[in-house]
Amino acid sequence: MSTNQRPFKGQSLVAKLGNYTVVDIETTGMDGKQAKIIEISAIRVRDSQIVADFSMLINPHQRLTPFIKNLTGITDQMLASAPELPQVLLDFYAFLGDDVIIGHNVHFDVNALYDNLLEVHGLQLTNDMVDTLRLSRRFLDLPHHRLDDLTACFNLIGRHKHRALNDCRLTHAVYQKLCQFL
Repeated sequence: MSTNQRPFKGQSLVAKLGNYTVVDIETTGMDGKQAKIIEISAIRVRDSQIVADFSMLINPHQRLTPFIKNLTGITDQMLASAPELPQVLLDFYAFLGDDVIIGHNVHFDVNALYDNLLEVHGLQLTNDMVDTLRLSRRFLDLPHHRLDDLTACFNLIGRHKHRALNDCRLTHAVYQKLCQFL
């Protein structure tokens, strides 16, 4: 779906905020139209401090590829007893509320969440968002702007695997560093 097919999608902001929710998902693949969400995580931030978190694995009812297993460290066994997407989406939606979403390459995550919330529950994800990838490209002269590149640039402790909650924490730390340029 193109952006015009998501008419209620929030606006992309360039802003220094103290209150927001950092969001990250993991999926069964890189194709946003075909990939299924296997993990949703979020951290609520108030006055620039983490005050709550949300993290749930989701059973996609399909086997993961070796690439996704290696990338995330998530296994089929971990997902076998995980809850179904509909309930996790409702819990996430309630956790998020009307907060601005912060994320790295946030449109991938927001588009997947938007489409699934609309399809499964008829709910519209209208939250505005700030993309740390966009901020990085705007303010930093780096050869690449991946989350790992930014954690290295800012001398933050990196990650071992792509897991949503850890990526939320890293994105929060990166956003705090990028705010010095706003």
